[in-house]
Amino acid sequence: MTEPAREPNPASGDSRARDRAVIARIAAAERWARTSDRVAATEPARRGLRARFEREADPDGILDSVERARRGHALMTAHMLRLARASAQARASAQARRTAAGRDRRR
Repeated sequence: MTEPAREPNPASGDSRARDRAVIARIAAAERWARTSDRVAATEPARRGLRARFEREADPDGILDSVERARRGHALMTAHMLRLARASAQARASAQARRTAAGRDRRR
């Protein structure tokens, strides 16, 4: 069996990945330029995320809504903390690589 193609990593210097990242940033900037109310525009996504964690907290739907929301919020907090930790680790790793390569840009 052959392995699937590896997804390019923008941090690795892959120009296609960098180009896609720039294209995505352009699209995001254009989208927000056309949006008058960011809060309203992102409400469906926030509502969906809350619902996801509430379903995870109460898959059988037996809890009352207040308890389900409380537990869902706790699960979402844990998820966000995991993301923050992974981000911090990635930044530290990238910094260590830059320092080891002698190209530390953050002085």
